[in-house]
Amino acid sequence: MISHSLNSLVGIPMHARFLVAGVRALPLLSFCLVSLSWPALTGAESPPPPQTDAPATAEMTSTDVPSPIQEPDYSLDEDDHATAAELEAAEPPAPVASEPSTEVPPAEALLQLKPLTGTTARFTDLLTPPAEVVQEEASAQDQESDEATAYNVPIVLDPSVQGHIRFFNVSIRNRFEQWLIRLSHYRPLVDSIFSEFQLPSDLIYLSLVESGFNPHAYSRARAAGPWQFMKGTAKVYGLRVDSYVDERRDPVKSTVAAARYLRDLYDLFGTWPLAMAAYNAGEGKVMRALHTAQAESFSDIAKTRLIRRETKEYVPRFMAATIIAKNPDRYGFPQNDVQPHQFEEVVVKRPIHFKAIANVTGISYQELKVLNPELRRDATPPDDAEYHLKVPVGTREKVEQLLDRAPTHKFAPLQVPVRVRHVKPEPESSHWYRVRVGDSLERIAKRFNISVKTLKSNNNLTGPTIKAGSRLVIAN
Repeated sequence: MISHSLNSLVGIPMHARFLVAGVRALPLLSFCLVSLSWPALTGAESPPPPQTDAPATAEMTSTDVPSPIQEPDYSLDEDDHATAAELEAAEPPAPVASEPSTEVPPAEALLQLKPLTGTTARFTDLLTPPAEVVQEEASAQDQESDEATAYNVPIVLDPSVQGHIRFFNVSIRNRFEQWLIRLSHYRPLVDSIFSEFQLPSDLIYLSLVESGFNPHAYSRARAAGPWQFMKGTAKVYGLRVDSYVDERRDPVKSTVAAARYLRDLYDLFGTWPLAMAAYNAGEGKVMRALHTAQAESFSDIAKTRLIRRETKEYVPRFMAATIIAKNPDRYGFPQNDVQPHQFEEVVVKRPIHFKAIANVTGISYQELKVLNPELRRDATPPDDAEYHLKVPVGTREKVEQLLDRAPTHKFAPLQVPVRVRHVKPEPESSHWYRVRVGDSLERIAKRFNISVKTLKSNNNLTGPTIKAGSRLVIAN
């Protein structure tokens, strides 16, 4: 009966079944060996007959068969060890285990495999979880709250993401709270634009990682605006960048450009983690990394040296910001009612400074600057026949009536940077010659009809050797 049960189990290795089957022949083999060695055992007592209880022997032997499923060994670096220690300290103490039972479990319980459940389709998925999943709970305590939160972009809760969550929640908590408040101000505007481009709404939190949705943000790499566009990429997607207007700072136009860029990156790579990595590093670098590593996912190239550390941390940082922004109460961030970003537009046909508009209309100068961050010189540009100036809601008619009273602004001349070309000083003599490959003093002296002695004297030469590329004074 035990043998029939063992043969019916799924996933038992072939050598294990042969071992169990051979156990039943073990008593007969022992009896033969004792019979053959009997003459040599003089004076010894007759050994007791061997046990032939096959079921008991099979049950005892089956306990020695190792289980085919083993826990994988993970190598952790110092950061992972620190994270694991913190998680272990935060967990409640485990109850004291009672004295282990001496009862031998049946073979079915020892050799039964863990069944495949849920979306798992391969045996390796039991040991290694997929790299990119839509949701992954960190622990049983967070499972109920995570089930209530729906993400429409891939979110993975790994040690790197947990580290960024602690950074946002502890190290820069006050700053991150200001980011959330500022984003709430522009949130309805961005949601409407992303919905038109059929983008996941959670991509709005990419602006938290880029700039905290600060229109005046400017990076060391010369990226500007809430979506941190480089000048070249901004012009490709229709943004104006010159001495008077920088539309990378415009919350509306830059968001439209960011939506178009993200849509193009997703169409190119097919996954949002790769699209976000390309948004940070450039599509060319990500394509080369995928080709060189023969990889298909962001988690694969993140393990290599083919992309910079900034790009490796960019996607986990976005995931951490998304988790906090969608669960502010869970992390203790207040949810205050913020007035949405609203405005009206007035057509201006000549350059007018904000201060002149404020003087004739009574609108705050600072409010005009907040509504028009793209105007770099606080005035409408001189080369636009019709510029759409943003004004507070309810003031459009007043501004249109009083705008003629505002004087025309005269811009100071732009300081064009002059590139100075460094030219090596020429010899003071009126005649000089650059030595070419194959030249010699005799050949140069014959060419200019002077003696070799004069040529060496004019150039302070002591030997016959000259170097190609050097200059020789021919005559004083």
